Amino acid sequence: MNLRYDIAVIGGGAAGMLAAIKAAEAGAKVVLFEKKQVCGRKMLLTGKGRCNMTNTKPWAEFSSHMHPKAAFVKAAFHNFSNKDTIRFFNQIGLPTVVTQGQRVFPESMSAADVVDVLVSRMTKLSVDILYNCDIIKVMKSEKCYKCIYNKRIGDMMDIQAFSVKAVIVATGGLSYPITGSTGKGYDIARSFEHTVTPCFPSLTALTPKNYDTRLIGIDLENVGIYLTVNGDIVQMETGDLSFTDGGIEGSLGYRVSRKAVHAMINGNKVEIVLDLKPALSVATIKARIGREMEDLHYTEPLTDRRMVTLLKRLMPQQLIQPFLFAHKNVDVKSLPDVLKEWRFPIAKYVGYERAVVTAGGVSTEEVVSKTMQSRLSSGLFFAGEVLDVDGDTGGYNLQFAFSSGALAGQSAAKYVKSLKI
Repeated sequence: MNLRYDIAVIGGGAAGMLAAIKAAEAGAKVVLFEKKQVCGRKMLLTGKGRCNMTNTKPWAEFSSHMHPKAAFVKAAFHNFSNKDTIRFFNQIGLPTVVTQGQRVFPESMSAADVVDVLVSRMTKLSVDILYNCDIIKVMKSEKCYKCIYNKRIGDMMDIQAFSVKAVIVATGGLSYPITGSTGKGYDIARSFEHTVTPCFPSLTALTPKNYDTRLIGIDLENVGIYLTVNGDIVQMETGDLSFTDGGIEGSLGYRVSRKAVHAMINGNKVEIVLDLKPALSVATIKARIGREMEDLHYTEPLTDRRMVTLLKRLMPQQLIQPFLFAHKNVDVKSLPDVLKEWRFPIAKYVGYERAVVTAGGVSTEEVVSKTMQSRLSSGLFFAGEVLDVDGDTGGYNLQFAFSSGALAGQSAAKYVKSLKI
């Protein structure tokens, strides 16, 4: 059997490009299918266009940010760790920097540069990249896989096909469908009888009930939030938060969004409690308010105007009117409590159109963690977001994409070499 390619990689995102590179480095002939006109479109959106590639945290800490089963990620991470990611990009011509929170970015702070060096590396390794190609179906014969796809030529679509020895599915999930993530990988997985666990948006905005649009554009630093489900606290976080046109976002909003969305899908009541002074107790805040009152020569009760003046010393000015609107009866006595507990009942969440990552996907129970190969069909591999693996914000998802892609590429190349065809 004379095949033009050994391995087909489906998807030109982070996982797919790493898979193609590592397979080619191992001597395999590789073709990569990309649905869009360019590779890495979703990567261009990460880190607000700067691309938070990874972080420098050791596995013990890194693993606590992976869901739902971090144990599945372990082999891929140790095979191609965050240190390996940094080293790899430095070696192919992309300097990196470590910023606050141990996050790693390209020195240029340009996501486009990350994509460019990956495409350049694939080209150097003679990986054939087929743009504007949408996989229709993958079928397996006795010793090879047949990939049927639509090739866009101008305004026309031409159905084409060829066979390979192994396939790596790295199609992403459902988030940011504008970038080409439409769930095609799930269809391929199901066609080989793989289980796809229910999917839902994660790292997304949570929209409060009766959302005060005056909050939009306000960024808060060093605040705390509590996520409650049916009145019970299920998660506590501190850090930075942003109010956007979608609702509560920023690193804090994203951290709690996974549990929040999952709870809402299951019909539970979700609420975010904002603590504007997480480092201070109610007693400490009460004492500070007393000192501010003395300094201003104020006595109780306060007029509306004097309350605004007092609040200017306790929170960003643009936050005052929304705060007062939400707490119409606040006075000096109740102020310490509401500064610690500003409640936002959540009405809805922003869907896949703006969610950073998809939770759920191809069941990891049916994939070998040490190779990323299917347990149900030899020669079929999975990598990246298509799997039932997702991480918190902070470089975890891209690192998993790189780690799983690298392992899938290396394993597929080894598999191909073991074949006698």
